[in-house]
Amino acid sequence: MHNKTLIKITLFFAVLFLVSSINHAAELPPLTHSLTAIKNPIPAPMLRLHNMDDEIVDIKNLKGKVIVINFWATWCPPCRREMGSLERLHLATKNKNIVILAVNIGEDLDTVFSFLGTIDPSPTFPIVFDPDASSMKAWNVRGLPATYIINPKGFVAYQAVGGREFDHPDIIQAVINLTR
Repeated sequence: MHNKTLIKITLFFAVLFLVSSINHAAELPPLTHSLTAIKNPIPAPMLRLHNMDDEIVDIKNLKGKVIVINFWATWCPPCRREMGSLERLHLATKNKNIVILAVNIGEDLDTVFSFLGTIDPSPTFPIVFDPDASSMKAWNVRGLPATYIINPKGFVAYQAVGGREFDHPDIIQAVINLTR
């Protein structure tokens, strides 16, 4: 009898936890779909980091392309929520001279790799690592996620602080318009 009671109590708390988790997810505010235009575009700061294959990615080699640079971490809830939409933006613009680049702040390859397996669709754009978060100062990143969109001339054209729906038609169009 004691085991049945223990099982019932365990099941009760498991269901309670599940319902609480679902309600919490439903209470999260929606991601926005706006970008802040930079009125007086400034040159993009330097960014030269290793990717998942331990190769150097340097944005100076991407001049002439639109670059969407997203600073993020796996422990950041809005970063986690927007990652799938970054991949959908990548898929929608991959033949348009646009590069998506995700800069992971302070985490190791194993942590990031494990997280990426939970994203649908899983990112196929480059992910680079900033283990000591040194790029945050140069880019004036004050919180995560933070995204900067660089025009083909190498100037910051837009920024976004906080989570975004990067696959929203307004954002896709704004990014594509920079290629013209």
